[in-house]
Amino acid sequence: MQGNLPPEAQEKIEELQDLQETAQQVAAQKQQAETTLRESETALEALDGLDEDTEMYREVGELLVSTDYDEAYEALEEKVDSLEIRTETLEKQEQRVQEQFEELQEELQQMLQQGGGMGGPQGPQGPGGA
Repeated sequence: MQGNLPPEAQEKIEELQDLQETAQQVAAQKQQAETTLRESETALEALDGLDEDTEMYREVGELLVSTDYDEAYEALEEKVDSLEIRTETLEKQEQRVQEQFEELQEELQQMLQQGGGMGGPQGPQGPGGA
């Protein structure tokens, strides 16, 4: 079918496909950030319930290294703050991509309804005639 479309319409379809791929990538990144955020918030809540003298360890690559309560709490708070910002940023990016996709889709529909600037095989009224 795309072989019968005017070049402008084919270009819009390619742009739509690119935007769809971008949207999928952003959604995957956002999902990962949200998952990590939930895990970090859960760890922070667990830390709240511990005595400050409790022996703790943190991961450094393949190793577990001894750490103190304040250091662990501060690191988790920073991670949560950072992930909240990342999630918000990805949400905004996801919305922008969705808006761009809808605008482009509308442009393509108008282009096809007008025959893409050419009569095309279906005539100037598009599929089904008048």
